[in-house]
Amino acid sequence: MVTSNFILPIPEGSPRRLATGWLMLGVSSLVFAGFFSVLLVLARTPYIQDVFPWVDFFHTALVVHVDLSILIWFVSFAGVFFSINSTSRWTGLGWLALCLSAVGASIIAISPFAGAGNPLMNNYVPVLQDSIFFIGLAVFGIGFTMLLVRSLFIATPLRKPVDASSALRFGIYSAAIVASTAMIAFVWSYVTIPDTIQGEGYYEVLFWGGGHVLQFVHVLLMLVAWLWLASASGADIRFTPRIVIGIFALGLIPAFITPILYLSYDVTSYEHINSFTLLMKYGMGLPVFIVALVTLLGIVRGKVFEDMRHLRSAIITSMILFGAGGIIGFLIHGVNVTIPSHYHGAIVGITLSFMGLTYYLLPHLGFRNPSVRMAHIQPYIYGGGQLLHILGLAWAGGYNIQRKVAGGAQGLRGLKEIASMGLMGIGGLIAVVGGFLFLIVVIQAMLYKKPSTLD
Repeated sequence: MVTSNFILPIPEGSPRRLATGWLMLGVSSLVFAGFFSVLLVLARTPYIQDVFPWVDFFHTALVVHVDLSILIWFVSFAGVFFSINSTSRWTGLGWLALCLSAVGASIIAISPFAGAGNPLMNNYVPVLQDSIFFIGLAVFGIGFTMLLVRSLFIATPLRKPVDASSALRFGIYSAAIVASTAMIAFVWSYVTIPDTIQGEGYYEVLFWGGGHVLQFVHVLLMLVAWLWLASASGADIRFTPRIVIGIFALGLIPAFITPILYLSYDVTSYEHINSFTLLMKYGMGLPVFIVALVTLLGIVRGKVFEDMRHLRSAIITSMILFGAGGIIGFLIHGVNVTIPSHYHGAIVGITLSFMGLTYYLLPHLGFRNPSVRMAHIQPYIYGGGQLLHILGLAWAGGYNIQRKVAGGAQGLRGLKEIASMGLMGIGGLIAVVGGFLFLIVVIQAMLYKKPSTLD
């Protein structure tokens, strides 16, 4: 089978400038998320946690941290993909989408310091019951919707005959379709939720369906990143573009199933909730496994370009963390810290792929080349710390340690319970170091507009 080179050319003009803007928004969201992450990890680490008695602040910080490090970071990076896959048409709409998203993200980030509180720890998009926070979330959502409208109508056409870059473009366009379905699901839930549901239960129902669907967007873009980074780093990927398109087409399943689930079940019913859980559990396993297997075989067969070894470390750690998160997902029983162990693994796996692609894109977007030495070890520090973090949580889940609590509320009594959460804390602190190292590498590169020689 002939080797395919899965690399997308970076467009010139407004698509490139828009991609740069979305990347800078994503990096900025991680800067603010990192600020909150230090307090979050320390607030749950045995012995150290006693110094942080502000449980209410813990939950407020947790809400903002999750929204910045997952929702806004992932959506912003989707904006990078969608912009690279766009033409120069409807540029004004593109800039308006980016500006609104940036304003909304900024309001969310500063909302705790403006008095926003009353945190609700619902899944997918946790909220602060405060008008300031909701204004920020609404503005960001409008910006993202505009991004999707533009992405659906002005995407770069696929080449004929289909080549490797066209396969990646199909994957990105599929992600835009699924993301649009997620936004429709959010609206559908909003207009059908009974008035009798209030508080955390309301937002749990509101974000449940669309939140699950949005995860397919991130996974599709992660698969695009895996193939892209593997080819860029010297892997021998023996995958025909048509097969890759077929695999990405499987990721469109949620776009077809979601309306059926909404028409079949009431949004508050057990069937509705369980159906989306099962869709997430089994919906993307096969595509991820196939792409991961072929990519790993390509890495083994290929060679490592010395100046691209940092891309290879990002791929490897991304696959390990995403795989670990997937395996832990099948171990979930009850409501305990095994659940965050599962989704932290998956989320960090996706994040590592986006970090690697950030390193690749920096010089192509007009910035300085990142320090290869630092960028090479950063995924191992961040990924290694996160692996310890999720293993500690999975271990603690076996003792039914509850999620979304801190300090003495965790009920750590035995030595094994303390040891498991201690492992979580140590891993989390190491991961924080790795996360800040990523920001250091990227910000250093962004301070210079002219590319320079690699370290």
